[in-house]
Amino acid sequence: MSLLANLNPEQLAAVTLPNQSALILAGAGSGKTRVLTTRIAWLIQTGNVSPAGVLAVTFTNKAAKEMLTRISAMLPISTRGMWVGTFHGLCNRLLRAHYRDAGLSQLFQILDSADQLSLVKRVLKAMNVDEDRFPPKQVQHYINANKEEGRRAGEAEAYDDFSRRYAEIYAAYDEQCQREGVVDFAELLLRSFELLSKNEILREHYQGRFRHILVDEFQDTNRLQYRWLKLLTGPGSVIFAVGDDDQSIYAFRGANVGNMADFERDFKVENVIRLEQNYRSHGNILDAANALISNNRKRLGKNLWTSAGHGEPLRIYEAQTDGYEAHWLAEEVQALNRDGLARREIGVLYRSNAQSRILEHALFSAGIPYRVYGGLRFFERMEVKHALAYLRLIASSEDDSAFLRVVNFPARGIGARSLEALQAAARAGNTSLCNAVPQLGGKAGNSLGAFVAMIAALRKEAEGLALPEIVEHMLAKSGLLAHYQVEKDGADRLENLQELVNAAALFAQEQEEVGQQDLAAFLAHAALEAGEHQAGEGSDALQLMTVHSAKGLEFQAVFVTGLEEGLFPHEQSRNENDGLEEERRLMYVAITRARSRLYLSFAQNRMLHGQTRYNVASRFLDEIPAGLVKWLTPRVSHQPLPEPVLASARDAAIPRSLPRADQLGWRIGQNVVHAKFGQGVIVDAEGQGPDARLQINFGRQGMKWLALEYAKLSAA
Repeated sequence: MSLLANLNPEQLAAVTLPNQSALILAGAGSGKTRVLTTRIAWLIQTGNVSPAGVLAVTFTNKAAKEMLTRISAMLPISTRGMWVGTFHGLCNRLLRAHYRDAGLSQLFQILDSADQLSLVKRVLKAMNVDEDRFPPKQVQHYINANKEEGRRAGEAEAYDDFSRRYAEIYAAYDEQCQREGVVDFAELLLRSFELLSKNEILREHYQGRFRHILVDEFQDTNRLQYRWLKLLTGPGSVIFAVGDDDQSIYAFRGANVGNMADFERDFKVENVIRLEQNYRSHGNILDAANALISNNRKRLGKNLWTSAGHGEPLRIYEAQTDGYEAHWLAEEVQALNRDGLARREIGVLYRSNAQSRILEHALFSAGIPYRVYGGLRFFERMEVKHALAYLRLIASSEDDSAFLRVVNFPARGIGARSLEALQAAARAGNTSLCNAVPQLGGKAGNSLGAFVAMIAALRKEAEGLALPEIVEHMLAKSGLLAHYQVEKDGADRLENLQELVNAAALFAQEQEEVGQQDLAAFLAHAALEAGEHQAGEGSDALQLMTVHSAKGLEFQAVFVTGLEEGLFPHEQSRNENDGLEEERRLMYVAITRARSRLYLSFAQNRMLHGQTRYNVASRFLDEIPAGLVKWLTPRVSHQPLPEPVLASARDAAIPRSLPRADQLGWRIGQNVVHAKFGQGVIVDAEGQGPDARLQINFGRQGMKWLALEYAKLSAA
């Protein structure tokens, strides 16, 4: 069967483009992964490039594996040697191959976010820094943000004593990482960028090798990632960038949607192809998404369409409280399930994690199985992180983060004072904690010495063992298995540790052909894979998640909840450049997750962060054409609803009106209309007679106090 069979005209044009840099604007559900993988297969099949001459970059290990699987299905070639992976994964591969040139130890380890934070805390303590003034998490963010902009400590802004101190901490952190032979995630990319920038011979080698560079989710690249791609692009190579500016929702992670416009200019792009035919959603859903996103000014522009027909109208539900909203959602999910729709085909989306509690309560009370997508992942679980720390120490005794994590786990009577003395000795000798142990005497020295001896024995015994055998041996000898066998809730943790052995065996099997079966490679794999695999997949459970987590997913039916001003769009968007446009892109992503049925809901009042909020409907509802929607409740509803069985005591206790407002002729929570500011909700009242005034939330117009005598309000 031809590679090009069943491609639509735009997909075909993208796949068979001549050797010029190109931008593919791929709308939601338009088959971008198919275009990317078919493009790679077509280039190889037609002799334009060898498999080794392709560099393909995406943002998740899952997406990279899917690309390789699809390529293998299309061509009778081995994909083992192809450079297809995430930015971090490819940078790790580059640095492993050229560790000397990069100034790294051969067995350098990768710190995940938690281990990085632990190292930051140690650096702050060693420098006698006040953590109230320089919170560790803020320091961690400062370091990562600078690295993602390509700035070392000496280049960071330092215009006063406070900012200079931040830069000094950054410098000390970098020195400690170098001393321990560890790198954080941001360092992988920065160190790789610096290596290519400074080493002309190496840079020209890879520029000559990678004639075709393909980038997935281009709208999510940050500035340094874009600069890294430009470095790898030589005179004879081209970039095939696939992305959707309307789905750029990760500015908080450093994503720069402006890279797409910069790419057009920098590479003199002549080929901009729009993939607008959607293979996921019905027409009404796409028309709603198109109408909504058209309100954004900073767009490259495209319009999704489908041949699948208009489908059902969007359903909008207005609840009196968030308790009613959750109760309605649970009943609707049960009805869909009775009609034959599997629960796993239903997605419930919300803007903020704080919204999930009341939804979970209603679902639990109704006996509806659900799964919070993006919960604690395998490699992030405590017992797995303990096991990985032991493995890291077996690989390198210089790893102080791993040392501190497990030196007293399971408990060995090594207290905080002993560790403080050890850290002081390590600083004085400018060496690792492991190497500083012989300098301590007494009980502390004996206990620490026994631990170091155990690690040395494990390292010796690991020689000649296969990777899964190393893991199994470590679990038995370290005391982890014995510890969890007697723990009250240890059964699940023991299963997870056994699964780590399985993970090592699978990794060894998959990597057999490329010879990357050693412990260091597995530890790098574990760090890079952290967060990719989720527990509980496969069971028929309702899927709950934030809209950010829903990116890349799709469901037959989708509920988007909490569509209220200040919540979605989020109130913080008012204070950020491009904030409202990013919120609208987030809503666009939420809408386009649905295949056939879409529910949008909001509540007149909601308990959030311990406070009752009186709300007006999100502006996003007004931006959807009225002809596309069906209201499940009257457009404005004021009458008290029957108390539902699942309503919480808190909901029942919320007064329908407050005396001080009633005395003024109005009711707290009442919808009103003002000639200038439009529709709003009364949230407070004060004063009497001519001094009386009302506080009204006018949504996008903000919160305003109006003198009642001159307000000229009318009931909505």
